[in-house]
Amino acid sequence: MNIGILGTGHIGKTLARKLSAAGHDVKVANSRGPETIEADVLAFGARAVSTAQAVEDVDAVILSIPLNRIPTIAPLIANLPAETVVIDTSNYYPHRDEKIDAIEAGQVESLWVAEQLSRPIAKAWNAIGSGSFATKGKPAGSPDRIALPVAADRQNDRSVAMALVEDTGLDAFDAGTIADSWRQQPGTPCYCTDLAREQMAAALASADGSRSPKRRDLAVAVMQERLGDATTNPDADFGVRLSRAIYM
Repeated sequence: MNIGILGTGHIGKTLARKLSAAGHDVKVANSRGPETIEADVLAFGARAVSTAQAVEDVDAVILSIPLNRIPTIAPLIANLPAETVVIDTSNYYPHRDEKIDAIEAGQVESLWVAEQLSRPIAKAWNAIGSGSFATKGKPAGSPDRIALPVAADRQNDRSVAMALVEDTGLDAFDAGTIADSWRQQPGTPCYCTDLAREQMAAALASADGSRSPKRRDLAVAVMQERLGDATTNPDADFGVRLSRAIYM
């Protein structure tokens, strides 16, 4: 599959490595230019390109950028064919993204993203910590393989996103529609808790939208106290322990 990835942060660079290692033709771009993309991101065959080139002649585009930057790439996405699958990996963190009034008022994060882009999207890879994503993938059928929720409205978007999640060493779990994707947002039981497939349905069902923003903010406060700031990612094991203690 021909894939374009926008963003080379912790999640984006792991996506580039894992999807190219799985045999996909991967182009990757960031806002600073292809010359700034580190060699390890390209170690398995991904190619560094401009943002415009990243979305040309691709079957799927994966957005791995801060949520508040989604509107800035909307013009690029507007030119994609209707059948191109667009996958959103973002999460809303007010301390990082600045407050977005619609989301603060209760709009589902990925519904806001779809609204900014004026097209259907899938949501995946948002509910796993970057440390776990980089190091804990396993072949299909392995015991204790981590499961990841995938939400979409169009069946082809869902099928493609789930297949690509599987290619990154995780069990893809159908989490329903984009309107239901609040159940995999920060502060919910499936968010960064590294659950197995058989645990995922109950975790999604037990999500409480009225409490998840407060739980998200509590986790940020704890990480800020432990790590000294609210943007440094914790190591994988600490992140999972913290998420399970607060979100489940």
